[in-house]
Amino acid sequence: MLTKTTLKQQIDSFPEQFSIDQLVERLILIEKIETGNKQSENGEIISESDLNKEIDKWFK
Repeated sequence: MLTKTTLKQQIDSFPEQFSIDQLVERLILIEKIETGNKQSENGEIISESDLNKEIDKWFK
């Protein structure tokens, strides 16, 4: 979840004119990065070898 502070920082980093789509895309990216960081901190990760096994399944 995003905070007001994060939202304000992102809006301040944009040029004077921008589209809502640009803002939404940026906010989605920031939220995904924050979610990934939290998952990593909580040990919710998989090893590289497990990842490679999953990828191999996709291409069979």
